[in-house]
Amino acid sequence: MHPMRYAAPASVEEAVGLLSGDPQARPYAGSTDLIPQLRGGRPEPSLLVNLKTIPRLVDIRSENGAWIIGAAAPAAALTEHRELSSDLPGLVEAAALIGSDQIQSRASLGGNLCNASPAADSVPALAVNGARAVIAGPDGERTVPVQDVVTGPGQTSLGAGELVAELVIDRPAPGTSDAYLRFIPRTEMDIAVVGAAARISLDGEGACRDAEVFLGAVAPTVVPVPEAADRLTGAPIGEEGLRATAAAAAAACDPIDDKRGTVQYRRRVAGVLARRAIVRAAARAKERS
Repeated sequence: MHPMRYAAPASVEEAVGLLSGDPQARPYAGSTDLIPQLRGGRPEPSLLVNLKTIPRLVDIRSENGAWIIGAAAPAAALTEHRELSSDLPGLVEAAALIGSDQIQSRASLGGNLCNASPAADSVPALAVNGARAVIAGPDGERTVPVQDVVTGPGQTSLGAGELVAELVIDRPAPGTSDAYLRFIPRTEMDIAVVGAAARISLDGEGACRDAEVFLGAVAPTVVPVPEAADRLTGAPIGEEGLRATAAAAAAACDPIDDKRGTVQYRRRVAGVLARRAIVRAAARAKERS
């Protein structure tokens, strides 16, 4: 048994080289999931590669009409970023739900994504905003929609030696905003039974011109609700559209029965949360008009 080694690369290229050179190496962007997993009996990697030592991966910046968020940027940096919070309040809400204040000083959106938990709070909020993941690897960089990164519980589409370097999100136009809500059994620091993210765009007259809804914790991966746009666009958001969208959200679920909730319960909660997230996002969109 060889001792587990540690590396603190200074660049994405160095990190990719380390990961490519050792199939048993593992990157981490905060270790808030890694440490509990190792303590729970997961096999120890031969090499731990710390991504927080790479300046690009902890940077948050606005560039060419988009937000570029380093995959290892701590959640606390997002919640403290006033301009980002103004543009993407729902995404920041999701980041603020990743554990306690202490955990948020380490936890990151990239880590929350690549841990590939069906109940990850940030993934629906990223997906609803059309976020793209910039993936670096031995063959260079490629960009994919965030929802294509996770393929199942604990599984991702990342290849050997690849890592998520950045998350790119277009800055919202006037009249557009988002929201994220989740239901948990306790008041804080629990895993979502259901999560719902909504993004609403309103025209100058207050009518909905676009709507997106994504659900979390109700299937192996995040679930889009494309009917949201069909039911809501073309008119001010009202009771009929909200009721239809809630029903569509409940129908889109593919949940499991467990001690945290039954299939029927999760579907019901998904509809309720989708409706509430839409109302909150629409109110914010009106303020941005």
